[in-house]
Amino acid sequence: MGKATGFMDYDRHDAECESPKERIKHFREFHTPLSKEEQEIQGARCMACGVPFCQAGQMIAGMASGCPLHNLVPEWNDLIYHGNWEEAYYRLKKTNNFPEFTSRVCPGLCEAACTCNLHGSPVTTKANEYGIIENAYEKGYAKACPPKARTGKKIAIIGSGPSGLTVADQLNKRGHLVTVFEREDKPGGLLRYGIPNMKLEKQFIDRKLAVMEEEGIRFETGCNIGKDKKSAELLKAFDRVVLCCGASYPRDIKVPGRDAKGIYFAVDFLKSTTKCLWKNEMQLKEGEYISAKGKNVIVIGGGDTGNDCVGTSIRHGAKSVLQLEMMPKLPDERSAMNPWPEWPRVCKTDYGQQEAIALWGHDPRVYQTTVKEFVKDKNGNLCKVVLVKLESKKDEKTGRMMMAEVAGSEYTVNAELVLIAAGFLGSEDYVTKAFGVEVNERTNVKTAPGEYKTNVPNIFTAGDMHRGQSLVVWAIREGREAAQQIDLDLMGYTNLSVQ
Repeated sequence: MGKATGFMDYDRHDAECESPKERIKHFREFHTPLSKEEQEIQGARCMACGVPFCQAGQMIAGMASGCPLHNLVPEWNDLIYHGNWEEAYYRLKKTNNFPEFTSRVCPGLCEAACTCNLHGSPVTTKANEYGIIENAYEKGYAKACPPKARTGKKIAIIGSGPSGLTVADQLNKRGHLVTVFEREDKPGGLLRYGIPNMKLEKQFIDRKLAVMEEEGIRFETGCNIGKDKKSAELLKAFDRVVLCCGASYPRDIKVPGRDAKGIYFAVDFLKSTTKCLWKNEMQLKEGEYISAKGKNVIVIGGGDTGNDCVGTSIRHGAKSVLQLEMMPKLPDERSAMNPWPEWPRVCKTDYGQQEAIALWGHDPRVYQTTVKEFVKDKNGNLCKVVLVKLESKKDEKTGRMMMAEVAGSEYTVNAELVLIAAGFLGSEDYVTKAFGVEVNERTNVKTAPGEYKTNVPNIFTAGDMHRGQSLVVWAIREGREAAQQIDLDLMGYTNLSVQ
């Protein structure tokens, strides 16, 4: 440890945020990174504690504590404190294929589990990771490194989200010939079209994809496997096929009036905005995206995707935004039943909600509330939504607690646009049926515990399609583990590391 008293000598300073009222005027990232000198001081705050929960990634009380990738956090914090940014990059890349993505979109499980967080402020681990990878691109450390030899084995990867890209990156390093198939016009999966531009600007995806292509990975876009190309063709042309299509089947809200015009799934809304921006040089063009301009918007779902819908709607120029959350509001501070280093079950006010508060003076979230009916006008357009309050009750049949309607609590609000951000149910069945792979009760692709091989010979799976909707870091973790098993299956041995 470079400075034994660093966590006492220096206060936490993170990247500065542009004010909410200014950043809603554009769709760019809105954090100003710390200078190199400031970042090195923040690296000195790392305690190099005896049990670094920041890199543990273990399940505690049903949730992950620390980084699932087991990033060597204390090591690269110490390295940047000493100004050794190049070595810090190599330590970071040992466990994380895509720090350019995780440093922007990860919720920071490492910081929640930081020992400094027990009685003070955690180390700025996420910002330090950002500094390391951006410096690596600037200095040329992150350049392409093609494998020196090829095995001749060919791998087809279906889906170019974080898990698919990770499998591709790992197996290409091993010397296998990798082709990634993507049904959209550009690779990236949820990184490109599920995460708004202000959280992850898309040129950073393209920057990394260019490196991967230079290293020998092929990308075929606009190719919908199971529809445009038959599964039998891939199984004949490739030694192994990996299904990494994500959990892309959205959960619907089935109540009267669901057929009204003006109701969309969140992913379709967000994708339309991103596509329009990149087609028109970061400008929105009327008629080319699902617009919230001048509308009363209701977002159904209180998670990250719901928050993204709030922030995007505000940038469109929405008249109002209401965000519905079925569950009660979490406490503002940890309860005695939720001690460190468990993931803090506290109320988080994210960027979209902050912007709504700054613009309209109140939090857009309404808790313990759901939709009872969508109301249409004479032309079939959505005009109002009937909401109902919920309360926790025990289900007499199962004995489980459930959220039930409160009798007589219905009320009506104006709404011309509803965005459903209620999560995802699993993989789309046309892909799983095309390959004949088994799925479980949640429609995730079925494998033996800890395995990534499906019931069909030579077909593997990874990411959200395998584990269900999850974080980018879990998708990368799955991709690394799957790649190791695929390499072992192909070659009889492997030198690919997971941690």
